[in-house]
Amino acid sequence: MANIPHILLIYTGGTIGMVKDYKTGALRTFNFNELLKHIPEINQLNCSIESVSFKKPIDSSNMNPENWVKLAEIIEVNYNKFDGFVVLHGSDTMSYTSSAISFMFENLSKPIIFTGSQLPIGHLRTDAKENLITAIEIASLKENGKPIVSEVCLYFEYKLYRANRTTKINAEHFEAFTSPNFPPLGESGVHLKFSKQLLIQPKSNEKLKVRKELNNNIVILKIFPGITKTVVENIFSIKGLKSIIIETYGSGNAPTEKWFIQLLTKAIENGLYIVNVTQCIGGSVILGQYETSECLKKIGIISGNDITTESALAKLMYLLGEKIPKSKFKSVFETALRGEMSLNH
Repeated sequence: MANIPHILLIYTGGTIGMVKDYKTGALRTFNFNELLKHIPEINQLNCSIESVSFKKPIDSSNMNPENWVKLAEIIEVNYNKFDGFVVLHGSDTMSYTSSAISFMFENLSKPIIFTGSQLPIGHLRTDAKENLITAIEIASLKENGKPIVSEVCLYFEYKLYRANRTTKINAEHFEAFTSPNFPPLGESGVHLKFSKQLLIQPKSNEKLKVRKELNNNIVILKIFPGITKTVVENIFSIKGLKSIIIETYGSGNAPTEKWFIQLLTKAIENGLYIVNVTQCIGGSVILGQYETSECLKKIGIISGNDITTESALAKLMYLLGEKIPKSKFKSVFETALRGEMSLNH
């Protein structure tokens, strides 16, 4: 009998791992060793499954870089024992965590699939079963002895996305995520279909490296009409701050008032890295397309291109942790490292 794929299921917390206590009506965390009792259909999958949980499962609102490292270490320790990994995670910060994991794992050659649900696994109308079953199936699929998917993905409501391209768009609907600037890598209907030309191909023979040094001395500043000098000044002078993500209008436009440009210029001179991402759900920063972004280009603002805010944050934490020389930082950030943004315009 051929070797069947061995999948590790990692439960970090979140709605998917809750069951309703019908006596009290309260939701409680479910024991993943009893998974088959709740989802007997998993027996029909052609793979063996083991599961591990965070000692204390957390709500995804409490997710942080420390927990990202904890998750990365679980995968790292088990990397050679399993063919694929499925991470169960609360949907609120899933795009942040999965983006971070994509940067932390260099030379990945196995699937790491994130999924979760909008309703608990024990709920009558739950979306948890389909999301979980399909995520496990995707993680176990091989072609010519190699995994079909060998990158960090997010599977939710019939769509497989590159994780670091996603953002959560809905708290009510089952279709909670979208990938605004990159098509889905696969879709689940009657058949599972992959857009194989979009999948990242692993570098053969390159050894896996897990980057665990993350620096979270970062702030996100959303530009809005009427933003004051005092607000910007105070944010830029936060002690220990290393980087600022500014969410600008449209294709990267921001106020051209003298005080604003002067503050940005001074911050850059003081060694802060400033990354420009768009507030728009889709589209890209194109510095210099309009006069209102021309001066940002001149002073050395880093272009986030079509990266999501979640991915920009994760990438910054990773790059700051790597202690990249100041002279190279801008060009490294503006380069696609894990398929997280399109090639420069």
